[in-house]
Amino acid sequence: MSSERDVEAELARAAELIETSEGRREQIERGRQRAVRGAQMAAAHTQQKKVGCHATRNDEHAGQSAVLLQCAADVKPQPVLWLWPDWLPVGKLTVLAGSAGTGKTTLALALAAVVTHGGQWPDVTGCGCCGQVLMWSSEDDPADTLVPRLMAAGADLSKVHFVGSVAKADGELAPFDPARDLPLLSERIARMDGARLLIVDPVLSAIGGDAHRANDVRRDLQPLVDLAARHGCAVIGISHFSKGSKGNAPVERVIGSQAFGALARMVLVTAKEEGTERRILARAKSNIAPDDGGFAYALERVEVQAGIRANVVIWGERIEGSARDILGDVEQDAGQDSERSERDEAKDFLRSLLADGPVPVKMIQADARGAGLAWRTIERAKRELGADARKPSGSSGWWWALSEQDRQGRHQEEQDRQTDSGGGLGGAWRSSAPAMVYDPPLSSDFDQDRQDRHVNGSGGLRPQDDDEVEDSV
Repeated sequence: MSSERDVEAELARAAELIETSEGRREQIERGRQRAVRGAQMAAAHTQQKKVGCHATRNDEHAGQSAVLLQCAADVKPQPVLWLWPDWLPVGKLTVLAGSAGTGKTTLALALAAVVTHGGQWPDVTGCGCCGQVLMWSSEDDPADTLVPRLMAAGADLSKVHFVGSVAKADGELAPFDPARDLPLLSERIARMDGARLLIVDPVLSAIGGDAHRANDVRRDLQPLVDLAARHGCAVIGISHFSKGSKGNAPVERVIGSQAFGALARMVLVTAKEEGTERRILARAKSNIAPDDGGFAYALERVEVQAGIRANVVIWGERIEGSARDILGDVEQDAGQDSERSERDEAKDFLRSLLADGPVPVKMIQADARGAGLAWRTIERAKRELGADARKPSGSSGWWWALSEQDRQGRHQEEQDRQTDSGGGLGGAWRSSAPAMVYDPPLSSDFDQDRQDRHVNGSGGLRPQDDDEVEDSV
């Protein structure tokens, strides 16, 4: 805990910075940060004295540890602060993960460059709080890789500092180890005028234990989370996707324990489009902002000095949708092309089947099996169509229905097709069930008859229990 002398020194330094600023915005901001830290230290010191007071108030518990309670009424609500609004939170851990070759480090340096000079983010919002950037990297050399990339991104190099060695008490130098030396880094940040952004590449290096064990990850990553909160510093931890994880939920693809994604307040993911240079950055998880959407980008090789070339990020269009859908669009290979073709077929199947109104899920399953379509593909097609799933009052199971707009559009297509062909059956897929409405629900006799015909006929589907159907909705 900080002493009263430390608090006084911090506040005195803040006052000195502001008094000598001569209107310079950057120095005033540093003074403000010093004042905030002084206030935080004072609050911590006051809390420490309160604990001591409570401990001595009862002789029976004197000298023992005590649990402190904080009343919600005493907590002053505060807004989440952002470097990049809704993308890069201040004082919190952000994980940036992706497959090899997507340019994750170059991307992080592009964001760092914006922080150093207060430029614009990919969505053209401005960075109103420029400042110092710290970076530790075990994978790239500052001289031939990191600094050239910063130069290509237009960074103010005077505001970027690489975390290098640790000077021991005996004068010897040792390599910085994030799993061991984060407390020393925290002390160093406190002695400088603060840092706006810290990049740890890779964040896996902060784990001294088993990176696949949740308890080890939570224990070893907590000092990094605490550092971010203590200094009001945004932290980007760079990571990779696990091999063979394509198609899984993006947060679950981050290598190591799922605790990486759980501790991070924001998880950003990257991917590269097969056969092109187009890449994407997407929000995969956030509990403090929207958790969807993304941006396209490409890497361009530029010359920063005579004989020195480096990659730089060129931002593209904004992308809508979930991270899983965005990644699925750009990572598809030949097998996935076939899967998407099946999904398109499944969407046509559902449009035709539901064109005349709602249909029970059990019947949709039976017809899908008869058409040779996997139920998982049907479920994806349903989500893409935005079809409704409801359980009408008095019904024994769930029903699916197209939105009114899709249903009207389908009817118009049917009429146009019949007009052109002079009649006939419209649509490639058609349920053997008659058109139905929600009320009254399908009678039990007809329901059983329909199921029997599909089970006994070719391509039948085993009837499921209501609980199984409900789980699949």
